[in-house]
Amino acid sequence: MNTRILLGDDHTIVRHGLINLLKPHPHLEVVGEAHNGHTTLEMAQRLSPDIVIMDIAMPDLNGIDATRQLTKDHPQVKIIALSMHSGKRFVVEMLKAGARGYLLKDCAFEELVKAIEVVLEGRVYLSPSIADVVVGECVQPSQEGRSSAFAVLSQREREVLQLMAEGNTTKQIALRLHISAKTVEGHRLRLMEKLKIDSVAQLTKYAISQGLTSSES
Repeated sequence: MNTRILLGDDHTIVRHGLINLLKPHPHLEVVGEAHNGHTTLEMAQRLSPDIVIMDIAMPDLNGIDATRQLTKDHPQVKIIALSMHSGKRFVVEMLKAGARGYLLKDCAFEELVKAIEVVLEGRVYLSPSIADVVVGECVQPSQEGRSSAFAVLSQREREVLQLMAEGNTTKQIALRLHISAKTVEGHRLRLMEKLKIDSVAQLTKYAISQGLTSSES
């Protein structure tokens, strides 16, 4: 039986590159590709993949929150993070969200195939270059993790913050999240109070540093 794979990455060249690299492996079938977190969730619901290969910094909904939602709604789907981020906060938060593997985008393709096989067996796969990060966090949890956006902010607050950082207006955010403009303003004020930040520019820098979005968005 083929392993059904869904790709979630906002870079078309990355998705197409993965599709071409997976072609020589007939048992690994790419059933869909998504360019943001919301689309990844919608396609996972519709296509029922076995594996989702998930980027972290994606527009509209980041890969960490998408992973958390996907794990909650479809616990049978196994998620492998494929990211350019090697920092502790990204690795730890992705694993907390439910990812079963974490690889860096500069890894060899053979490592991705190995990770898929390991995760399908019910085990966790980490790139050797980041394994020490996870071990260190287990031995001595950092203050960084306790003060991250994923610990301090609610999921709705993170959604509003990400959309703000990506240049959406209050009205656009309200339409996307199906809430009122007044509610969006309320979230914005609470974000500034919680984070002790008093400008949208600083909120944007914070969102990028926390992996909620990228500087390219």
